Amino acid sequence: MEIFIAILILVFIIVIPNIKIVPQAKSYVIERLGSYYTSWGNGLHVKIPFVDRIAKIVSLKETVKDFAPQPVITKDNVTMQIDTVVYYQITDPKLYTYGVDAPVSAIENLTATTLRNIIGELELDQTLTSRDIINGKMRAILDEATDPWGIKVNRVEVKNIIPPRDIQEAMEKQMRAERERREKILQAEGEKKSSILIAEGEKESAILRAEAQKESQIKIAEGEAEALLKIKEAEAKGIELLKSAKADQAVLTLKSYEALAKVADGQATKLIVPSNLSDIATFGTTLAEVMKDKK
Repeated sequence: MEIFIAILILVFIIVIPNIKIVPQAKSYVIERLGSYYTSWGNGLHVKIPFVDRIAKIVSLKETVKDFAPQPVITKDNVTMQIDTVVYYQITDPKLYTYGVDAPVSAIENLTATTLRNIIGELELDQTLTSRDIINGKMRAILDEATDPWGIKVNRVEVKNIIPPRDIQEAMEKQMRAERERREKILQAEGEKKSSILIAEGEKESAILRAEAQKESQIKIAEGEAEALLKIKEAEAKGIELLKSAKADQAVLTLKSYEALAKVADGQATKLIVPSNLSDIATFGTTLAEVMKDKK
């Protein structure tokens, strides 16, 4: 009984602590007798007591590291502060454990050195407008340099570019002047468009007025012509009625007097009435005299 209890105690002390469950996105680096033996992935594992040991627990998740601002000098000798963010992931736990001492610090130093080399080839204006180019170059260089360490650099971002104070003030003045210039250009273009629209409106208005006046004159002329036509038609119908009624000479003479009165229209100074209206020659002379007096 005592032996059984002793065996149980031995199992609890020795065997159970050596049963390990590796969680997802983790890797255990195992050494056997001081040398690298294997890397455990997620799942249940058992190590040999006093022989195997867990050298390092490595996270396989993507890691984001924000490094402090680094002083860099541009090609045109402007000193500025630039801080970067590096996104990396461990792909080989063995190389990460044995490839370099303090890998995160190594990445930080490598990032600072690479950044200085890239910025040293660019002028200030290029540095401020070429973030994508800087990010791409840094990612390619860091990924290649960290490959022997079992690290893959997925992305590098230039977080902040802080130029000296005097440069910032000069840039602010330049931006203010540029905004004022654009404002004046926009104002001038607006006034130009407004003048053009006003001129086009006046032109269209004048055209519409002319067309309206033209239409009005046409309508008036058509009205007068139609009225004159109606009068002539009425006179013709009157004559036809007289003819159809077989009017005598006295009625025709009376109508001739009325026609002469209309011709005179109260404006003639002399009116000659022939004694015999049936005499065509005398009637023509009378009309000629009347027309002269009207002129």
